[in-house]
Amino acid sequence: MDRFLFLLLLLMGRNGLCQQEEVCSKSMINSCGDCIKSGPHCVWCQQLNFTKAGEQDAVRCDTQAQLIRRGCKREEIISPENKLSIVKEDPLSLSFNQQEPVQLSPQKINLRLRPGLPTTFSVSFKRAEGYPVDLYYLMDLSYSMKDDLQNVKELGKDLFAALKKITEYAQIGFGAFVDKTVLPYTNTNKEKLLKPCDENDQECQAAFGYRHVLRMTPSEDEFKSKVTKQFISGNLDSPEGSLDAMMQAAVCGDKIGWRNSSTRLIVLTTDAGFHMAGDGKLAGILEPNDEQCHMENNLYTRSNDMDYPSVGELAIQLEKNNIQPIFAVTKKVETVYKQLSKMIPKSEVGVLSSDSKNVVQLIESAYNRLSSKVTLTHDDLPDNVRVVYTPKCDHAGRPGESEGVCDNVRVGKEISFDVTVTAYSCMEDKSFTIRPLGIKDTLTVTLSTNCECQCEDPQSSSHPHCNGTGRVSCGICSCSEGSIGQFCECSIGDKDEHTLRASCQRQNGTQCEGRGDCVCGRCKCHTTERGSSYYGDFCECDDEHCEKFLNKLCGGNGKCNCGKCKCNEDYEGSACQCRVSDEGCRTLNDTVCYGRGTCKCNRCECKKGYQHPRCQTCLGCPDPCQTKLNCIECLGFESGPFKKNCSVACSKSIYHEMVDQSTIQSKKCQQKDSEGCWIKFNLDQLVGEDNYKAEILKQRDCPEPPSVSAIIGGSIASVALIGILLLLLIKLLIYMKDLKELRKFENERKKSKWAEADNPLFQNATTTVTNPTFTGE
Repeated sequence: MDRFLFLLLLLMGRNGLCQQEEVCSKSMINSCGDCIKSGPHCVWCQQLNFTKAGEQDAVRCDTQAQLIRRGCKREEIISPENKLSIVKEDPLSLSFNQQEPVQLSPQKINLRLRPGLPTTFSVSFKRAEGYPVDLYYLMDLSYSMKDDLQNVKELGKDLFAALKKITEYAQIGFGAFVDKTVLPYTNTNKEKLLKPCDENDQECQAAFGYRHVLRMTPSEDEFKSKVTKQFISGNLDSPEGSLDAMMQAAVCGDKIGWRNSSTRLIVLTTDAGFHMAGDGKLAGILEPNDEQCHMENNLYTRSNDMDYPSVGELAIQLEKNNIQPIFAVTKKVETVYKQLSKMIPKSEVGVLSSDSKNVVQLIESAYNRLSSKVTLTHDDLPDNVRVVYTPKCDHAGRPGESEGVCDNVRVGKEISFDVTVTAYSCMEDKSFTIRPLGIKDTLTVTLSTNCECQCEDPQSSSHPHCNGTGRVSCGICSCSEGSIGQFCECSIGDKDEHTLRASCQRQNGTQCEGRGDCVCGRCKCHTTERGSSYYGDFCECDDEHCEKFLNKLCGGNGKCNCGKCKCNEDYEGSACQCRVSDEGCRTLNDTVCYGRGTCKCNRCECKKGYQHPRCQTCLGCPDPCQTKLNCIECLGFESGPFKKNCSVACSKSIYHEMVDQSTIQSKKCQQKDSEGCWIKFNLDQLVGEDNYKAEILKQRDCPEPPSVSAIIGGSIASVALIGILLLLLIKLLIYMKDLKELRKFENERKKSKWAEADNPLFQNATTTVTNPTFTGE
């Protein structure tokens, strides 16, 4: 019973009891085509004589309910509808039988839509049983993966056995990567390039970026033979060139051996992070990755010339080539690759054991997760087109604009998606593709819009409805040359049509402001939506579109006259929203806005610079202490620039008083006058914009005149003192020089050595005579 009531309420809602009323938002409607483009609920009445005299043709455009209410017959209503035609709809395949299976139906659809009006169609999907699988094993051969490589050499049998459970048409390929062979990623020493591993490790291959080892093969023996010949290599830094290798494996399809009809998997095994776009700058590699295949002799040749690809570039190429990556990584980098997986659609992450022994179970469980999740999405949409997917399955995701998701879908289980397409502008033959991620099957949607009316008009070019001088087009007259008017009732005679129409335009604007018809050079105004008429020479006026207050025209306190409110005697304001009063503008001295503004709507509207609420202060005005200085000087001390015309220049703006002590506290000023004296005065701004009361202190602070005799005496004394000091300095320099010369002489004299031998030619001037008879007694 409860379920029955729920269904009843649902049907009642669908039949309109819970629906919002359809609305047609129209503007500038001159034809049926303009009406159709205005909105999905706008329809056009082509019935003759539907419009009344003076009524504009835009009233023909409205919702169907409104037009019928106004008297338009249902068969006279033009409303283009959405059309859907299925061009190709091959049935879904039950299983793979060596032919191209059909897993998505239909394959081609043509849509002709009305702008803004959505249409929905159903897309079915069923995964064919035994669908081929191509698995490309891409392994990190850096030195830290040495133990893992040994286990991979022995996993061929188990890997093929696991794939045989899925399909008998399985193939496996193998590739290896390390990193770019340049610094700082790899040691570029010649010996280290040839043998980058530990010196004690004999089985080591030369450094390389990415090498394709084995093309896709169904042979277990060939896989084992090729992989057994692989040896470990090495590099310097921790992150590896994983993205370089994945990009080449994705774009080099003919070299890898991807089949056209297969589920394509890349299994990336590594224990390290990855380099991405921009990291190449560390090695001076500035050329961006071109997303092209560069493989010669199974080796990536431009590894050292081009930067790593970005994650976005790789994701695009993987999606374009229907490749689903499985990241088999160690626990320490699991978080990194889970973040990477979020940016690559249809990818999975599994945690490897330390020696990769669980890789087969990891691949098997990751494949099951990928294959059981069906994601329907699209490529680039045309402008102004919206697509919403609504999954119809047991484990359906939420409806979404970018994709629709069904999870836990078994092989052979048919599911469907409701696809809702809406075009918001006019277009012709635009296409986009809908497809399941990782699956080759596609649905091509060709989209056109129906923006013009297909009216069944009479063929006569002189229809009586148009006074015999025009033909009927969707209910309105299209006049022949020489006639104008709503019903071609005006003959332009010897005047040209352009001149007549120009006389109906104000300042080269819209003809009759878009509110009337130009009849014989004069505007014939239309009626408004409420039944009154536009008026004025150019239909520029109406009494319905004035400013509102409290949702009432002119606040209910006035009348609307040509777009402006004419207020009652006791009201004012642009919408007559205020009572005439200045109570809110009154100041403490019983003035209105201090005379520096006007009171409107009981609120001061201040002159420029003055502040609300009462226009008392002016933050942006010049300082009155400076602007009134010249007047203060001439009024108080009869000096300054205004000395000769002080009463004329200053009496009207300043009321002054000479005081010994000021009582005004509002504005204190201290300024230097033209004679260099300090004047102290206080200002109080009175009512008005330039009206001040000033209290000027009688005593000025003037500096004492300089002493001439003291200046002269000081100057003479200074000159004399400087002269004496110069003489002393010169004397000191001379003395120092003489002292230096004396010391030099003394030193040279000490260094000289004079000969002490007797001169044999020298004779003493003294003669000694001895008495021979003297005995000494």
